[in-house]
Amino acid sequence: MAYDKFEVLTSTAYPLPIENVDTDQIIPARFLKATKREGFGDNFFRDWRYDSEGNPITDFPLNDSKYEGSKILVGGKNFGSGSSREHAAWAVYDFGLRCVISSFFADIFRNNCLNIGVLPVQVSAEFAQKLFDAIEADPKTEIKVDLPNQTVTLMATGESEAFDINDYKKGNMLNGFDDIDYLQNMKEEVRAFAETRPF
Repeated sequence: MAYDKFEVLTSTAYPLPIENVDTDQIIPARFLKATKREGFGDNFFRDWRYDSEGNPITDFPLNDSKYEGSKILVGGKNFGSGSSREHAAWAVYDFGLRCVISSFFADIFRNNCLNIGVLPVQVSAEFAQKLFDAIEADPKTEIKVDLPNQTVTLMATGESEAFDINDYKKGNMLNGFDDIDYLQNMKEEVRAFAETRPF
């Protein structure tokens, strides 16, 4: 399944300065029954966004209208820890986010995001704090994520930091490919190579 190409994203951001956010908080286990990658955004952080009666918790950042429309989430250290459920990454994407920034990601969550078109950007703890401070001071502050140049920039101040990404995953993100799309894109090369091989 192809995804939108990711090149440069400039957006406001949801702040979630909470450490050790695990996948069961991102998408609780009771919502894992679906097999399609749709509808998970409705239950993204379900137990933090809604009370026991199903009413929105208005002061939770993802419910706060001043952040509405943001395509970036800035999370605390060790974001996406816990189980390996792909549904957590699906929930991020289905909610409308294209990038999560943190000072540390759980490896499986990071890879699950990269596989479905969500860019996980790991920055230093110091830079992450600058982002949190800037968002707190002005909820409309914008962050620019430049994948080709592998930089994230706080637009209000121009402060920037580089981030790492696997070259293969970077190429897929730039082209809007998942792993299957990547192979499909190479099928003519594979066919041509196969024709040179003896049977």
